[in-house]
Amino acid sequence: MRLTRLQCENWKNFRAVDLPLQRRAFIVGPNASGKSNLLDALRFLRDIADPEGGFQRAVRLRGGVSQLRCLHARKQPNLAVAVELQIGDTAWEYRVEFAQDNQRQPVVKRERVARGGSLVLLRPDEHDKADASRLSQTHLEQVSANKDFRPVAQALAGIRYLHLVPQLIREPERVAERTQDPYGSDFLDQIARVGKRTLESRLRRINAALRVAVPQLRELKFVRDERGIPHLAGLYEHWRPHAGWQSEDQFSDGTLRLLGLLWAFLDGTEPLLLEEPELSLHAAVVRYIPPMMISAGRRSLRQVLVSTHSADLLSDSGIAPEEVVLLTPSRDGTKAQLASGIAGVRALLEGGLPMGEVVMPRTSPRNPAQLALFGSSE
Repeated sequence: MRLTRLQCENWKNFRAVDLPLQRRAFIVGPNASGKSNLLDALRFLRDIADPEGGFQRAVRLRGGVSQLRCLHARKQPNLAVAVELQIGDTAWEYRVEFAQDNQRQPVVKRERVARGGSLVLLRPDEHDKADASRLSQTHLEQVSANKDFRPVAQALAGIRYLHLVPQLIREPERVAERTQDPYGSDFLDQIARVGKRTLESRLRRINAALRVAVPQLRELKFVRDERGIPHLAGLYEHWRPHAGWQSEDQFSDGTLRLLGLLWAFLDGTEPLLLEEPELSLHAAVVRYIPPMMISAGRRSLRQVLVSTHSADLLSDSGIAPEEVVLLTPSRDGTKAQLASGIAGVRALLEGGLPMGEVVMPRTSPRNPAQLALFGSSE
């Protein structure tokens, strides 16, 4: 499955978004411009389609309709999130439009599904008009109602989001028990659930990559302690004649983040959403994240959408202008544009400048040097 277009209306920072999506997408913009919120539109659909989620829960997790609605929206209009996606040889479209009722409860205003350009579902229908309470749910989340477009529900439910917090891998008891936690509290459990042959194959590939970034790490293996709790163990070279083993609670933040990133690239075929994968990593490593996306997913053709602040990550000459989404705040909400659609950016790229040097200056604050004066006067 691949997402081919994302559209939003009155969603958080954005009054309107209409973006074609490639196999890779790199989302850049100033702080608080909406990079995470743009990815969250896809997570929102994922949460609706999740068998353990649903429309009401997805809205509630985000603080309600009033917290989701763009501050620049006019007269409290409806919110909408829509995607076009390719599943096998079939093109699908899914759109949900919603608002809240007089009791501030989320309500579906419109739900539409099309397959190959032909309408499959359009709500409200006559049943919804006869029983308005039906509009508290989408058909996307209901097995009894999504039979004609179940591939869409399954595809959206498979979208994965990742933003590893190394401390949660070291100390998973810091948060309540979760499954597929994007922040990493169950990362070791995820590894433990993989079959032995697959696990060994992945660890060999990951270990080869880690030895480039962490030269003193000779070997990586999966183990269980005497209580059966899963761990990762690394064999490190140092001044002693015999190398020493360390467990994941002794790994650096950078090692854990890179390990989690490499594992995510190998684990699954569904679209992967990444938040600032460059954190804690050396610039020389960050530069090779984009080609790793391609090489790791060569067989699966996995789609990866990334938010980033890193010019190093965007220095790869293989990144096309159609793969970069530039966010620009304005008085009428944040605008989202492909780099290929901005004449000034396109001209500089054609002149030979690297992508990072072209787009990152456009995301900087106007006068960042003034931060150096912090605390100098009252």
